Amino acid sequence: MIVYRRTVPHPLDEVFAWHERPGAFTRLSPPWLPGRPEQEASSLKDGTAVLALPGGLRWVARHRPDGYDPPHAFVDELAAAPGLWRHTHVFSAQQDGGTLVEDRVATPVPEALLRPLFAYRHRQLSADLASHARARSWAASAGDAPTGAGAGPPELLTVAMTGSSGLVGSALAAFLTTGGHRVVRLVRRAPRHPGEQQWDPDAPSPDVLLGTDAVVHLAGASIAGRFTEAHKAKVASTRTGPTERLAMAAARAASTGDGPRVFVSASAIGYYGYDRGGEAVGETAARGSGFLAQLVADWEEATAPAQQGGLRVCQVRTGIVQSPAGGMLRLLYPVFLAGLGGKLGDGSQWASWVALDDLVDIYYRALLDGRASGPLNAVSPDPVTNATYTAVLARVLHRPALLSVPALAPELLLGAEGAREFAMASQRVLPAALETLGHTFRYPELEGALAHVLGRVGA
Repeated sequence: MIVYRRTVPHPLDEVFAWHERPGAFTRLSPPWLPGRPEQEASSLKDGTAVLALPGGLRWVARHRPDGYDPPHAFVDELAAAPGLWRHTHVFSAQQDGGTLVEDRVATPVPEALLRPLFAYRHRQLSADLASHARARSWAASAGDAPTGAGAGPPELLTVAMTGSSGLVGSALAAFLTTGGHRVVRLVRRAPRHPGEQQWDPDAPSPDVLLGTDAVVHLAGASIAGRFTEAHKAKVASTRTGPTERLAMAAARAASTGDGPRVFVSASAIGYYGYDRGGEAVGETAARGSGFLAQLVADWEEATAPAQQGGLRVCQVRTGIVQSPAGGMLRLLYPVFLAGLGGKLGDGSQWASWVALDDLVDIYYRALLDGRASGPLNAVSPDPVTNATYTAVLARVLHRPALLSVPALAPELLLGAEGAREFAMASQRVLPAALETLGHTFRYPELEGALAHVLGRVGA
């Protein structure tokens, strides 16, 4: 029997309720493991959760009715072989108002392999609950923010979200639903699951936004790729047009009195151009030059119909998101784990990064905090050079970083323009607007962020 314990500073009922809501399985799944949540359990009493594994395999965990004792315990076991995995989750109220969370696992799997997993799960639970608690203290603006005033609990939102299956969208949707909010996933295909609503990016109907409090728009083709004219056209066409049309639909829905009051759109720090050197830039800095800078400017301008329709609008200018489940770190992780990593060129270019969970918190703030408006730099307060980034990543993984990738190498994959604007871009961006709001970052420093998502924090 393996037992892992941690006390979280939140009440017993709140902690148990968090586990019962949709999204908990996703929020507790470590991103460095080779699997992804495919199905959430409909109930902790007798539901089934499914984790998709490589090679078409699945980990199916069934909850046992005889182990369900809310708010004190629930039990799940491996459906195919209960003797190989039986997990008892135990929750006990503490005198200080916190909750002792215990994971008791009967399994032949070595404890050394499981301890990083449970350390991650308990950190994630505590940090998510803390984020929801912080939201209670955010001041509401006069009339336009869908949140309660003062220190009371924020209003539970209904959020329409595009791009909900992507790296950011899946994390944000799960975070919102574990907090009690409702997410309407806008999908282009026919709906397959409850909570999905079909939308047409070419002609979105205002009807799909009726009954919602806010819109989060994340959809768009990946910027990564060889910067051919066709690729650039696809990146632009999946952003500016759909964003403008969705903003217009949001404004029309809002005009009925039963539509969204907030419109939050993804954006990017590419707005500042690809070469700002060591200049520290905040949201008031001038737009830079290049394809991405113009693209982001057009993308943000496309949200104007929502603002003109009376909605509060935020554009989340996102830096380099840190998660081994996607983005740049997904490419670097296996290379550095094999001891083959190193800096790109001379390593002097600046990288403005953000932990995935911090990005989730920033979107949450944009939704709930009525003082947030306009562009928000979604980056850590501690940007680093590429040389520093690679050194920290190697240190977290306990690997050398002795090799160096020639600056010309990215051109082979991305072309000259793509290498210049994407791989070799130097941007020292700071979260000035968030700091003015007194925003709290879970992982303000790179080493802590990487250690968390790569399972390198000690139990």
